[in-house]
Amino acid sequence: MLIRVSYGTAVAMGLIKAKMLARPHTAYLMTYHEGRCRNNCAFCPQARESNADLNRLSRVTWPAFELETIVEKLRDGNFARICLQTIDYPGLVDDVFTILEGLQPLGLPISLSITPVDKETLEKFRELGVDYIGVGLDVASERLYPEIKDSVYSWDDMWRFTEDVISIFGEGKAFVHIIVGLGETDREALETIARAYSMDAEVSLFAFTPIRGTRLENVEPPNFKRYRRIQVAHYLLKEGIVKFHDLEFDRDGGLIGFGISKDELAEILPVEVFTTHGCPGCNRPYYNERPKKEPYNFPFLPEREYVKRSLDLIL
Repeated sequence: MLIRVSYGTAVAMGLIKAKMLARPHTAYLMTYHEGRCRNNCAFCPQARESNADLNRLSRVTWPAFELETIVEKLRDGNFARICLQTIDYPGLVDDVFTILEGLQPLGLPISLSITPVDKETLEKFRELGVDYIGVGLDVASERLYPEIKDSVYSWDDMWRFTEDVISIFGEGKAFVHIIVGLGETDREALETIARAYSMDAEVSLFAFTPIRGTRLENVEPPNFKRYRRIQVAHYLLKEGIVKFHDLEFDRDGGLIGFGISKDELAEILPVEVFTTHGCPGCNRPYYNERPKKEPYNFPFLPEREYVKRSLDLIL
């Protein structure tokens, strides 16, 4: 059985010879399917109507290897966790079961990002070593969701699935994925983030990445000033330091105040605010940006001074 492996993971496994600027702590895998996903997300290379390279997800290349080869490489103990990404196609769930059964003897915790499935299936995933589920809401605006996602799963379906995941796996075990830069306002993005935390889910932020061959190939990624503001507000909401109603927005829904002073922010913000926020052990190196450029989500801890520089940028 073939399985896709992110380029960085393949390098860390010794399957590809190349230099790494940041080593992944998690082994990032993806289901292999010769066709495209049955959903039609406007940003995704795997989308039903996309003309992009099927070897890609976001800007990352995912070469395919035999599952047995990957299992053997994972026995070396160089990874703390496995993260299995999926695209949606007939037979997906059966393929996931086969992959999980192959990975189970390793004893590594497994994160699984998948489209909505029923509670019985979630229970089986848990029995096979899955402890976190990624929920691909992606679009933080209910207004834009139908157009950009063009999915068989509605906005409400995704929130119901999030509730199901929490009911089976527990609080904090559903990671709602949100992509910043798809046309949503700051108000919409942060309202969605606040909703996720209010139901005991977690949020993982991504920056929109234009990929050639997708419907949004000509849309610009978010600027760093805006992305850093969302990251800061996300942290404040996550930690309960402020509530959504404490945030200040302009008439266009742009974030203009955090409900807390700049001096207070400088004291309480850890550098982790600007790193990848995901399952334990996840650093997701350069998923949204090219190496050697400033990352949207740092795969390592930046220096403490970066907090001050970021606050000077956004305030």
